[in-house]
Amino acid sequence: MTETSQQPQEQAQQPMRVGIIPVTPLQQNCSLIWCARTMRGAFVDPGGDLPKLRQALEKTGVTLEKILVTHGHLDHCGLAGVFAEEMGVPIEGPQKEDSFWIDKLDDDGPRWNMEAHSFEPSRWLKDGDTVTVGELELDVVHCPGHTPGHIVFHHAPSKFAMVGDVLFKGGIGRWDFPRGNLEDLVDSITRKLWPLGDDVTFVPGHGPISTFGDERRSNPYVGDAALERGLPG
Repeated sequence: MTETSQQPQEQAQQPMRVGIIPVTPLQQNCSLIWCARTMRGAFVDPGGDLPKLRQALEKTGVTLEKILVTHGHLDHCGLAGVFAEEMGVPIEGPQKEDSFWIDKLDDDGPRWNMEAHSFEPSRWLKDGDTVTVGELELDVVHCPGHTPGHIVFHHAPSKFAMVGDVLFKGGIGRWDFPRGNLEDLVDSITRKLWPLGDDVTFVPGHGPISTFGDERRSNPYVGDAALERGLPG
């Protein structure tokens, strides 16, 4: 598990702590977030490799309170239901439009040579909802385009977001999956994520962390200069 790259003094002052655990053969960034005051936490997108996740809990001393899911693809939530049942915790998210992805996890697993099982979240989320982790409160932002029910979790006091497969360092999510849509994806990024602030650091579903400001300056798909030239093809 790697923790985000804040300086130790800054990290100690933050109400939210974050560790990143890449899981599954697709190296999906599962995040362990926790409240520094209560040491209660949540996994965001625990798609697989459950022994790694148990080890992260042991290493940090965090008490798992819930599981949060950004969208219904198997590398993000294939084993979320199994893990939730094992740990006795609820699952919150994604938005209900992704139910068709979750319903076919049992079928998708063998296609990708991965273990995946369908589940029913304890709570479907929608735009404007909040979720709590210990004493933390995170905002829910519905960001369709990669999938129709994709959501982003944003912790405003920490200027931190977990964006799943909407946005990457130097890239954006695929839109060629069933019910994906390029215009929706670009609108989600530019109309919902950019207004959160250039100084927001984000964990993408895959690859290194970045900031919204860096992506506005340099992202070849949705950076300010790129969008002046038109939508990506």
